[in-house]
Amino acid sequence: MSSPEITLTRKNNISTIEFYHPKGNSFPSSQLKRLTGVINEAGNDTESRVIVLKSRGNAAFCAGASFDELLEIKDYAEGKEFFMGFARVINAMRLCPKLTIVRVQGKVVGGGVGLAAAADYTLAAKNASVKLSELALGIGPFVVGPAVERKIGIAAFGALAIDARNWRGAKWARQKGLYMNIYDSITGLDEAVEKLADDLSESSPEAMSALKRVLWQGTDHWDKLLEERAEISGRLVLSEFTRNFIRDFKLKK
Repeated sequence: MSSPEITLTRKNNISTIEFYHPKGNSFPSSQLKRLTGVINEAGNDTESRVIVLKSRGNAAFCAGASFDELLEIKDYAEGKEFFMGFARVINAMRLCPKLTIVRVQGKVVGGGVGLAAAADYTLAAKNASVKLSELALGIGPFVVGPAVERKIGIAAFGALAIDARNWRGAKWARQKGLYMNIYDSITGLDEAVEKLADDLSESSPEAMSALKRVLWQGTDHWDKLLEERAEISGRLVLSEFTRNFIRDFKLKK
């Protein structure tokens, strides 16, 4: 089984970040820390004008938090720090001066939905269904909630958060505004991502940075908000309900 990896490449003023984990492109804390750093690096690169965020492979885009690591959390401090990993990634995307395109080629769960929502522009394949499974685990989608709610509205976020065991299709996600467009094939998706990234790579960096600030107006309090949300999940992840759910889920795999 290959090792987790995050790569950053730049070509023609386009920075491409690709993440990979052998278990459904899920995120342990080390991957979240690395992703935050890479987003900041790409955002500070004066030779880059736009960022494309994608995961490797044609299966799941992101399976969310690493269940293996969730089971290893021993106390509240560790729990909060784990979920702060997602908070830092979302805030890095929010504060990045570059416009960010997210390519979603497959199913998206939990924290992965947060990544799709924190993008400035998200394009997806027709099979890129979404699910916020956190309530079923006993923790709730607290950290990703502000990003998802900002993108699709409180009613649609509530529907995803409450109906935590069922998938919503890519067409639903597009109708609600999570995806800007969906494509019948991976080839079509990649062509659309490349075309948009190429167009933005020739646009004014100053204008795009100014537009980014406009798009994210009203989120200046998110550093504190997402930390408070990480504290909620950090407590709940220690519950017997959550630990039993994860153990049962892993036994079924």
